Amino acid sequence: MYMRCKLCLPKNVEISSFHNSFSNSRKHIDKLQDYEDCIAQQSKEKKETSSSSLSNQCRIDQMISLSRGVSQAILDKLVINFICEGLQPFSVVEQPAFKTLIKCLHPSATLMSRPTVRLRIQEAAKHVRKAITAKLRNVEFVSTTTDCWSVRQRSYIGLTAHWIDETLDRKSAALACERLRGRHTFYVLASALDDIHSQYHIRDKIVRTTTDSGSNFLKAFRVFGVQEETNMTAADTEAEDETEHEEEAAEFHDTYTILEADTGLEYHLPKHQRCARHLLNLVATADASEAETQNVTYRKLSCSAFSKCHALWNKTARSSTASEVVDAECHLQFIRPNQTRWCSLYLAVERVVRIIKDQDEEAIRNVCGAFKRNMLNPTEIAFLSEYVAVMKPVTSALTVLQSESNTHMGCLLLTVFQLRVILRRMEASSKLCLPLLQALEDGLEKRFGEMMEDPELTAATTLTFVVNMVYV
Repeated sequence: MYMRCKLCLPKNVEISSFHNSFSNSRKHIDKLQDYEDCIAQQSKEKKETSSSSLSNQCRIDQMISLSRGVSQAILDKLVINFICEGLQPFSVVEQPAFKTLIKCLHPSATLMSRPTVRLRIQEAAKHVRKAITAKLRNVEFVSTTTDCWSVRQRSYIGLTAHWIDETLDRKSAALACERLRGRHTFYVLASALDDIHSQYHIRDKIVRTTTDSGSNFLKAFRVFGVQEETNMTAADTEAEDETEHEEEAAEFHDTYTILEADTGLEYHLPKHQRCARHLLNLVATADASEAETQNVTYRKLSCSAFSKCHALWNKTARSSTASEVVDAECHLQFIRPNQTRWCSLYLAVERVVRIIKDQDEEAIRNVCGAFKRNMLNPTEIAFLSEYVAVMKPVTSALTVLQSESNTHMGCLLLTVFQLRVILRRMEASSKLCLPLLQALEDGLEKRFGEMMEDPELTAATTLTFVVNMVYV
């Protein structure tokens, strides 16, 4: 016999029993009673736990303050880092929007004033200077790079130090970025460099200093820098000995004139190294232009092609409507050459050749028609394509030499040598840019000829090759 429990409704529970025994029914009711007591107890405990947790909860403002955990000192440090790394003006702490931002994020914090920010940055600079000085104290050899520039009617000089640590990793640190007052004469540059070297106690540790080919830097290192030692001949030695033994009459000199004379001993500068990338850029610009003076045919073709390109570049730079026409026809914008940007002419010509290759000549023809400019003829297009092919390895070499972390002195001769080999191989297939190839090779010989025979650079090249082979 089966019975259905009404206490378990709406769940359908059937209980099996006999007509003369109801033990199964009693057991089911007892189990059901224990289950209900257990549910009631759990519900009671849950209510007690919920009420206890509600009584222990914090207010919203307290919870935000506890979760933040930012002290006033940490906030001041973050503000200083924001100003220094973001190159923000000191007046940013006085802007209402910045004050509101800090107040919303940290209501109980106090924002520093502008004079306080200036003092904190000066203190941080002193701390960084001490840390760099302590680090350089354990370094045996250091190389530096320096440059000077003018912006907004103010002149500055910057100096960066480079060295190799125990793990053969290259390390760098900016030592100075200071104001230069007056003219950028060789004497002013020498004085500034010597002061920075003395400040960090690295005067006797610097192996070479790399600069551009500016005449003021060249004269500063020629007058105050380390010069190559020259061997004296036997005749010079005998003449010097004879002079020492000769008795000469006493002579009187003006002390003021002697003290004021420029003897070249006031400052001590290390050996000078010209920037290889700057020299290679001169090869790609000044020396490459010599090809036009060596070959009349090349000059006519070059002037014709580049004059048409300059007409397109100038038009798009001066008119937004012209830029929209180029974007609609070519789906790319022209790149205008800039004299202060290295490889800009190559990039501009490469963009024109790329548009012709991807969009066909019809795109350039439509642009020239809209601008009422002369279209490039097939010979000029072939010239521009070959120009890009010739200048591409030069641009690649410039990219290699400008690397700040992966390029060492040992990479210089290898890069120049490989570039010369590539240019020589291109002479056999060149049809229109052979004078350009010859001008580039002459420029490399003129700018890097002495460096290719420098024993220190040769040793650096060999050492770099050996170290790479060992690590590979």
